Amino acid sequence: MPPTNPSLACLILLLVSGLLGDWALSICPAMCFCNQGHKVVDCSSRGLTKIPSSLQHNIRSLNLSFNSLQDIDGQFSHYAHLRTLDLSFNKLECLPRSLPRSLWDIRASGNHLQSLDKNDTAYHWNLRVLDLSNNELERVVFINNTLPSLRSLNLSYNRFWTVPTNMPHNLETIDLSHNYLVQILHGSLDRLPKLTQFYLHGNRFSWLPEDIFGKLMGLKVITLGDNPWACEEEEKILQLLNWAEHTYAIILGCPCYTKPICGQAHMATPEREWHLASYTEPPFRADIINIEPDGRPLLQTAEVTSSYQAKSALFESGVYGQEIEDSYGNQRPDINTTVRPHTQSLGHRLILWITTLAMNIVVTMTVSLNTL
Repeated sequence: MPPTNPSLACLILLLVSGLLGDWALSICPAMCFCNQGHKVVDCSSRGLTKIPSSLQHNIRSLNLSFNSLQDIDGQFSHYAHLRTLDLSFNKLECLPRSLPRSLWDIRASGNHLQSLDKNDTAYHWNLRVLDLSNNELERVVFINNTLPSLRSLNLSYNRFWTVPTNMPHNLETIDLSHNYLVQILHGSLDRLPKLTQFYLHGNRFSWLPEDIFGKLMGLKVITLGDNPWACEEEEKILQLLNWAEHTYAIILGCPCYTKPICGQAHMATPEREWHLASYTEPPFRADIINIEPDGRPLLQTAEVTSSYQAKSALFESGVYGQEIEDSYGNQRPDINTTVRPHTQSLGHRLILWITTLAMNIVVTMTVSLNTL
């Protein structure tokens, strides 16, 4: 065989690599499922103790739920384009340090978190959803004017005794259900003008200060059921009962009432009162879409984060797959087009076939040129 021209061979290889682009270089980690050019990655339920090393730096969604991750500080600093991160049901005792500031959605339910420090969220200007439910949290610290984009905060099933203060001002949904709450400090809720859904059921409230909800002008739904209200202490409970009768919000679980729904604008009729079981665990982001003539609200579940049923909430809410518009008008993936392992293997074989073909072209062209 005539001698080859090394410079020409290298030039042709570079040309082929440029044509293949990221496709030939972006290999999905063997233990994960990938989609959308390997930018949407699902590594859930794999028994992982560390983050896979072969992840692309430009991934957008990463599901690491149901693993055994514990100390992963600083391991996300390379992923500057990451939008959604699911760390639910691992062994974390604190949120990882140096999480990308590009994140929109952080889920860390079902871990062993005991506190949320001010530095854990100080620079997450883009964050919209924060789910820290099912942990061991007793306190969270927010800094003034941080988390300006945060809309949904889930702190249910933790160990709070007092409603957290200084919560981000643009919140629309707060879930503090199933804690040990006994009080709400004066002023704690004064700077939440956009709050529409507030879940406080399943706590230990016996009474609340006068007009504690008075500045929640946008409130549409609040849950107060399954609390040990001190109905016999009229002086303490009277103000709350008066507010419940006159508010335009829907109250699920009226204090000291046999009917489960009250609120001046949405009173349930005696003929069609709801049973308590119908609202025992409202969804984290239930949107009121209509009010029937008899006063019953129609609830449309947009996203449930209070419980996980063998899958990550990111997977349930369609974070993996083809992009569609979410409630914020941005693009998000659709789970229906998630790539399965056999599809992934076909992709790898196709890449190998193209690479082999390219090499054959290089050799053939080099031989031909040398012959001339």
